[in-house]
Amino acid sequence: MIQHIPTKTGARDQLVSDLKSVISDAEQWLRAGSQMTGEELQAAKARFERTISSAKADLVRLEEAVVERTKEAAKATDDFVQENPWKAVGIGAAIGLALGVIISRR
Repeated sequence: MIQHIPTKTGARDQLVSDLKSVISDAEQWLRAGSQMTGEELQAAKARFERTISSAKADLVRLEEAVVERTKEAAKATDDFVQENPWKAVGIGAAIGLALGVIISRR
């Protein structure tokens, strides 16, 4: 059930799908749990555990993708500031001014 999806959107979609499966399996287990035999209960439990494991793996992959993207953004920002220090100061001042105006209106 665990799929290695190259796109970040795909990993997020797979995680959502897995979480929906976990919820669905849990609901089925709760509804039919008292009527299940030992074998059926073991099979349902195994399926539930596989779905949870898959969701956990997808969550780890999504977290790694977010961390990697954040590192890339920080590197790009650092490179820009190193190459254009005065532009960076100007942008920072403009953002600070805009935030000051917005805050003072409240």
